[in-house]
Amino acid sequence: MKMGFRNGIVLWFMAVLTGIAATGGTAGAGESASVRFAFQDRIGSVMPIVAVSKGFFAGEGLAVKPLRFSSGPACAEALYSGAADIGAMGDTTAVITVARSPRFTIVASHATGEHRHRIMIHGDSGFTRLDDLTGRRIGVKKGTSTYGGLLAALERAKLSQSMVQIVDLTPPIMSDALMAGSLDAFAASEPTPSVAEQKGARELITLGGLGNLYPILILANQDRFSADADVLIRFLRALRRAGVYAAEHPDETVALMAVETGLQADTTRKAMARHDYQLRLDQAIRASLAATAGFLKHQQIIDHVPDFNVSADSEYLDACRLP
Repeated sequence: MKMGFRNGIVLWFMAVLTGIAATGGTAGAGESASVRFAFQDRIGSVMPIVAVSKGFFAGEGLAVKPLRFSSGPACAEALYSGAADIGAMGDTTAVITVARSPRFTIVASHATGEHRHRIMIHGDSGFTRLDDLTGRRIGVKKGTSTYGGLLAALERAKLSQSMVQIVDLTPPIMSDALMAGSLDAFAASEPTPSVAEQKGARELITLGGLGNLYPILILANQDRFSADADVLIRFLRALRRAGVYAAEHPDETVALMAVETGLQADTTRKAMARHDYQLRLDQAIRASLAATAGFLKHQQIIDHVPDFNVSADSEYLDACRLP
C-alpha cells in the first residue's frame, strides 16, 4: 500500500506539473494588485477567512480572488497548474510540493495544532485503541498532513500499512461514510471530526504526541513574486491583521467560522481551541518541517529532504510587521 501511495503521489505531481502556468497581473498606477489565493474551508483557515471576509486584503491594496478547497492537495494542484499564485496547505502536502519543485517557497505558517487531527469512530463502536483497527477500513485523504500523521501513529503502534485498509476519501463525505458503516474509522483535521461528533461519532485518539506541530503553511509561486515582493509582503500583512482581529474579537470570529463550516457555535469554539493561530516561520516550525520531511523520505514518499534554509524563506514575513 505504501508503494501504491508513493506512485500515486508521483503521478499526481507529474500531471499537475504539465499544467500551463499562468501568473497574476502586476497592478498599474492606482490599481489593486491581483492575487489568486487557494486555501481550505476548514477551522484552521481562520486568518484567510477573516482576511477575505473583513476586507483586510483590500485594505492592503490587493484584489484577492479566494479559491476554496476541501484539502491541501487540491490547493497544491491549483499552485502547480497556475490557477493560484499563493496556496495554504498542511505540512505533508507542503513538504511534497517544495521537494518536487523549486518554484514554490514556504513563506509562513498561519496556524498550528498538535491535536487538530483526530481518528474518529462510530459512537457505538467498541474500539478503544489504535491497534483495534487492525484489518479495518480507515478513511483519510492521501497526501495530506493528516495522512502523514496517521502513518506516524500506525508506525508508533507497530502497525504496518498492510495491517489496515486505508480508503482515500475527501473530508466532506467521511462523516456520512462512517455513520453508514462504510468505514470503521476516519482520520481528518477540524472541522471534520467535530462534524462527525454532531452526528454521533466519537474520538478514538488524536494524532498528537508525535513530535509534529502540524503547521498550516503559506506557499508562494516565485515565478509570480520574485520581481513583485511588495505584493507578497502586503498579502502577509493582511493575514497578520486578520490574526489580530481574530484575537481581539473571539466571539465574532467564532460566529463567522460557524457560518463558514456549518458547525454549531459551541462546537466551532471547541474546534478552534485545538489550534494556535499565529503567523510565524520560526525555528520550531522549521524543526517540525524537517521531522516531517525525514519521515516522508523514510516512507519513500519523497526522495530527498528539502533544504529548508532555501525552501522556507522568512524574509517576506519579517518585512510585514505591523506598526
